[in-house]
Amino acid sequence: MVVAKRTLPDIVARLEAYYGRPNPPVTTDPFELILLENVAYLVSDERRYEAFELLRKHVGTKPHKILAASNEDLLKATTLGGIADQRASRLREIGLIAMNEFNGDLGEALKLPLAKAKQALRKFPGIGEPGAEKILLFTRSYPLLSLDSNGLRVLLRLGFGEEKKNYSASYRSVQEAIKGQLSDDYDWLIGAHSLLRRHGKELCKTGRPLCEKCPVRKSCRYFASVMSER
Repeated sequence: MVVAKRTLPDIVARLEAYYGRPNPPVTTDPFELILLENVAYLVSDERRYEAFELLRKHVGTKPHKILAASNEDLLKATTLGGIADQRASRLREIGLIAMNEFNGDLGEALKLPLAKAKQALRKFPGIGEPGAEKILLFTRSYPLLSLDSNGLRVLLRLGFGEEKKNYSASYRSVQEAIKGQLSDDYDWLIGAHSLLRRHGKELCKTGRPLCEKCPVRKSCRYFASVMSER
């Protein structure tokens, strides 16, 4: 099967035509984005957002409010997202880091040179390089195309970069492959992140991808290899 070569912008346009324009992020505040990553674990997006809204309602989402909150109030949110006590302790740890390392305000960290900004954000639990890049993108600090595991899988299957022995190497390979095709348009980059993530979650799944429904299958190296084996 011949694979039709398409650019990343074309891939993103086809995904948007299929799924529709993605919703904007639920928050663009850097500290809230860190809380959002940590308030729940291995749950659906809907349940994660529900836990986050409970945190906003019962505690607040400023570092000093997290540290001043009762354990009971923290548990009202974290019970929705996995091991509640561990989640609550994690939130307190995040509050302490924000106060001790950043004086309660992450704004200055976002203004650092890119490598140092990512290093600063990675001081928080649950934030690796992709997570740091997502925060820098959503806060419109740096025009990056951050990729979660779903988006990364989609681009690898399409033929952008190569899967390596470890996740970090695979991530760097894909970023190197797409860097010449990226726009400085934050709206486009945030939309691309969301669309690639959704595609990986709904169709381009890890174990049993639904290739026959895929709107970009004619451009997919993985789909071509599957078809050639039949």
